[in-house]
Amino acid sequence: MPSTARASGPRADIRSGAAPSASASAVPSHAQTRARQVLLGLSLILIAFNLRPVFGSLSVLLPEVMKDTGLGASGASLLTTLPLLCLGLFAAPAPALARRFGPERTLLGALVLICIGTLLRGTGDLTMLFVSSALAGAGIAVGNVLLPGLVKRDFSSRAAMMTGFYTLAVCAGASSAAAFTVPLEHLFGGSWTAALAFWALPAGLVVLLWAPQALAARARPTGPGAHVGSLWRDPLAWQVTGFMGLQSSLAYIVMGWLSPILRERGLDSQTAGYVLAVSILVQLGTCLVTLSIAARCRDQRGLALGLTVVILVSLLAFLFAPLESVWLWTVLLGLGQGGSFALALALIVMRSPDANVTAQLSAMAQGCGYVLASAGPLIAGLLRGWTGGFESSAALMVVIGIGMAWSGWGAGRRMTVLQPRDA
Repeated sequence: MPSTARASGPRADIRSGAAPSASASAVPSHAQTRARQVLLGLSLILIAFNLRPVFGSLSVLLPEVMKDTGLGASGASLLTTLPLLCLGLFAAPAPALARRFGPERTLLGALVLICIGTLLRGTGDLTMLFVSSALAGAGIAVGNVLLPGLVKRDFSSRAAMMTGFYTLAVCAGASSAAAFTVPLEHLFGGSWTAALAFWALPAGLVVLLWAPQALAARARPTGPGAHVGSLWRDPLAWQVTGFMGLQSSLAYIVMGWLSPILRERGLDSQTAGYVLAVSILVQLGTCLVTLSIAARCRDQRGLALGLTVVILVSLLAFLFAPLESVWLWTVLLGLGQGGSFALALALIVMRSPDANVTAQLSAMAQGCGYVLASAGPLIAGLLRGWTGGFESSAALMVVIGIGMAWSGWGAGRRMTVLQPRDA
């Protein structure tokens, strides 16, 4: 004899001709939707992890690369700058590719480029180092642009939290590459090529995780949004772009040249790598805090200015302060750069009225911004070659810092792009 519990379940509804209860049919659907959302969020975070190891892994081994390949200071400047330049050049077509193929599939293609480009650095061939850096940079550029739009679209009620998580993941990827590449070189018997190629492994694993989701994704209609051309005439959009580009310029001077600067001043390669890694690691703790502070502030002008000052003072200290205080400046630099990076990404979202404009502003801020940023490490390397030392980079850092403070003050105003200015 059936129990009461069975008689009152979905089978009883079917026997009686009644439709299954809403609660009975909704529970599996809700659980599946929740699981897909969690998987999507985890995937985006893991994708973000793979957007920076290309930079951090090369910088800590740059003297060895220069020695074994015969690369000079100018060539090293170009090698460290090339992926960054690609971040700018390949950001612009990312929204169009996403509209044509879908953001999920476009992001999958970007991950494949990152994986292939990173793996090809293991050949040790000088020409291939440049080609592979460009491939990886192109993939990273597309990922940089599409991630904020996907966060805005799929996590609209938790955009700040998800922005914080993927910012944490970006910093974690950079820190891991800076900290573990030299130990990996030792593990692989002194092979810097194997140490560089190793970072294709996490990218390949994420390709396997993301591919089923990307290929199963359905095309979604896009809203009317704003035409990207109108952003080019918006002063606020240019200030967001300036802040993104100039803080990135200082960040990639650090990523590309901090380890060589410290080694030139007397630190061994492993300690210099740990300084860079700890600086990036400290950024993990400031990402979520900065986003929380930014969300609670009436505007973000003072925050942008304060972070700029902290970064600039720390960078000048690395050049001129006694090495005994290096860990103090390491922590302060991490606090400043982690905060400024999180704020730059947050401003793209906060200054946009909807997800379509977010993607367009992201393409503009990161496209033009990273082209602007690429000048920083390039000029720093050229100055090193012309003057024989890194002290001349101090003036470059001050100029970039002033521009960053000015654009951050404008971008921090409480308004959105394409908004009538008399509103």
